Amino acid sequence: MENRNVVLISVISALGGLLFGFDTAVISGTIAPVRDHFLLGVDMEGWFVSSALVGCMIGVSLSGMASDAFGRKKVLLASAIFFLVSAVGSALAGLVSSLVFYRIIGGTGIGIASILSPLYIAELSPSKLRGRLVALYQLAITIGILSAYLSNAAIVQIIGAESKETWRWMFGMEAAPALLFLFMLFYIPESPRWLLSKNKIEKARVILNQYLPAGEAADQIRFSEEEQLEKSRFWDIMKNRSLLWLLLIGALLASFSQLSGINAIIYYGPDILSNAGLTLSDSLGGQVTIGMVNVLFTFLAIWKIDAWGRKPLLLSGIIGVFLSLVMCGSYFFYGMEQPFLIIIFITAFIACFAFSYGPVTWIIISEIYPTKVRGTAMSIATLSLWLTNVLIAQVFPRMNAWSEWGAFVVFAGITLVAFFFVRFFIPETKNKSLEEIEKHLISAEIH
Repeated sequence: MENRNVVLISVISALGGLLFGFDTAVISGTIAPVRDHFLLGVDMEGWFVSSALVGCMIGVSLSGMASDAFGRKKVLLASAIFFLVSAVGSALAGLVSSLVFYRIIGGTGIGIASILSPLYIAELSPSKLRGRLVALYQLAITIGILSAYLSNAAIVQIIGAESKETWRWMFGMEAAPALLFLFMLFYIPESPRWLLSKNKIEKARVILNQYLPAGEAADQIRFSEEEQLEKSRFWDIMKNRSLLWLLLIGALLASFSQLSGINAIIYYGPDILSNAGLTLSDSLGGQVTIGMVNVLFTFLAIWKIDAWGRKPLLLSGIIGVFLSLVMCGSYFFYGMEQPFLIIIFITAFIACFAFSYGPVTWIIISEIYPTKVRGTAMSIATLSLWLTNVLIAQVFPRMNAWSEWGAFVVFAGITLVAFFFVRFFIPETKNKSLEEIEKHLISAEIH
């Protein structure tokens, strides 16, 4: 019974990933019509694409302190409201400045959810299920991406590729997942670990007994009481070398996941496929195929993450990402003229990312930090992810204009470095409670 309950609330919390994925992918269908509508240059196009990412950084910066102060649930509700306002405002925008403003508002909501959804799931999950349940967040991202691809393709088919209003409908469709998330959040409890951190023991006990096995519930309460005696502040803990090392590990892992080029392909997929010789309609159709593969291979991660462990999945996926990037670069370098090949290579890249970097990054950064600073520490790690994301969104159009193959080679080189980073520095956390992970990693003296 506990398992059924915790899966249900994990699915609801993971809907934050649906917003994340939908917004990440919907932009790909709007770039060309927005560029034509507002007569955007290369630099302004990059700013339009990355404006939501600026909002994400704002959301990430605020979410840690806000969630530690007000609770995970209240701040998640705020994220859904931000996203809903953005969807309506973007669809109705009459000026490019208004469009950018509402994209920043939506990005703020996504930034908040990108931390608090996996954090909430991790804080309420039994250790034997935690990997799979946190991976639901990445699954929701992939479903959001696929939904946006399907929505974009359907809008183009219904309204017509020649219409100048397709982008308004594409942005307006974002209101649907925002409303779903907002409505469902009213049915989840506050995080018991947050309640314990505020010394609300009895409220936390009721929730823990409802969702966790008795032994784990008692351990969490006992561990929380020990933490309350320490009365450590965040900046005191920052003096701990082990915690600083974990902050660096989380930030680097998050950055490496983006430096694989994943969002360059998500954002600019139609342009990449168009350069390979496909029409706009065929490019959007190809993205639907890519989105379906993304969802399917995320299921593989959910199925095996707690059996195989975090590192084996991550390392094997990184190898596949590297090889796929090399093949994509080779396609453009040698001037191949078979567009189906680039779809195969990009699909292979997405598949490898989907069962490794995609879910494992969120799992690792939701597991390795102590409860009393987890919200703030995850903010730092996730902020590095969004900073890297902004960099890619701004730089890729110029890289692609300079060389259609060069960007893939750069991404492949960085991915090779990431393999050795993961191999030697990422800890394995499967089948351990968050309290066990904390005691092991924070008490260990890392040199």
